[in-house]
Amino acid sequence: MEKRRIILTFLIMTLLLALLFVWNLSIGSVRISFREVSSILIGAGQGSVNEKIIMNIRLPRILAAMILGGALALSGFLLQTFFQNPIAGPYVLGISSGAKLFVAMTMIFLLNKSIVPGSGALVVSAFLGSLLTMGIVLLFSLRVHKMSVLIVCGILIGYICSAVTDFFITFANDSNIVNLHNWSVGSFSGINMGEVKLMSLVVFASAAAAFILSKPIGAFQLGENYARNMGVNVKLLRVLLILISSLLSACVTAFAGPVSFVGIAVPHLVKSAVYTAKPLVLIPACFLGGAIVTVFCDGLARILFSPTEVSVSSVTAVLLVPVVIYMMLRRH
Repeated sequence: MEKRRIILTFLIMTLLLALLFVWNLSIGSVRISFREVSSILIGAGQGSVNEKIIMNIRLPRILAAMILGGALALSGFLLQTFFQNPIAGPYVLGISSGAKLFVAMTMIFLLNKSIVPGSGALVVSAFLGSLLTMGIVLLFSLRVHKMSVLIVCGILIGYICSAVTDFFITFANDSNIVNLHNWSVGSFSGINMGEVKLMSLVVFASAAAAFILSKPIGAFQLGENYARNMGVNVKLLRVLLILISSLLSACVTAFAGPVSFVGIAVPHLVKSAVYTAKPLVLIPACFLGGAIVTVFCDGLARILFSPTEVSVSSVTAVLLVPVVIYMMLRRH
C-alpha cells in the first residue's frame, strides 16, 4: 500500500510539473497558445518571434526555476535532518542571507573594476558566504541547546547580513544598483542557457551526492547513537550534510537571489504526500516538489500584476508562510 501511494504521488507530481512547464511557457506579456508552444518545442516555427521568446527568454527561466527550486527544497530537507528540526532551512537560518552578502560584495567589487562577474565566481562567493554563516550558526549550537533559540539566532544573523548587504547596495554606483536590484529581491529573469548548464552541473551533482547518502541519513534520523551502531561515521556525515546543503543554497542565491520559505515548507508538504520519512524517497520527492512550487510561484509573479513583475520571493512568502505556521502549531 505504501509503495503504491509513493508511485502514485510521483506520477501526479511529474504530471503537475509538466503542466506547469507548458503553462509557464505560454503565459506572459505575449500570450502563446499551447499548440504553438508544443510545435516550437519540437522544432517547428523556427525563426519566428514567438520561437525566440520561448527559446531565449522563457525556457531558460523556467528550467532555472525548476532546478533551483528543487535545490532549495533539498537543501531545506538536509538542514532539517542535520538540526533535527522541521523549521530549519537556508532562509530561516540566515544561510541564504550570508550567501547574498558575499555575492553582492563580489558583484560590486568587480563591477567597480569594469569586470562583469561570471556565474562561476558568483557561485564560489555564495558558497563561501553560506559556509561562513553556517559556521557561525554551528558555533551558536555549541552554546545553545534549545533549537528554538538557535533558530532565532539564525534569523538574527540573517538580518545582520541583509543589513550589511543593503548598506553596500546603498553606496554602490548607480549602474551597480540597477544590476543588483532584481537579483537582491529574488528573480529568475535574465537567466540564459549557459547559466542553466552551470547550475545543472552543480545542483545535480549535489543532489546525486545526497541520494548516495540516503542510507546513512536514514540511520542518522533515528539518532546519533543508532547511526554509530550501524557503522555510520557521524562526524563525516555531518560535514557532508553541511557542504551539500550550503552548495545547494549558494547556487540558488548566486543565480536568483534569496527565495524564501521553499526550503522549509516543501519538505513538510512532501512528507505529508508520500507519508514516509525515508530519505531514499524524500530526496527525489523534495526536489520534484520544490520544482513544482517554485515554477508555480514564478508564473504567478509574472502574471499577477502584468506587465509589472513582482519578486518570486514575495509570492513564495505569501503562499508558504501559512504552511509553516500550520506546521509549527501542529507540532507545538
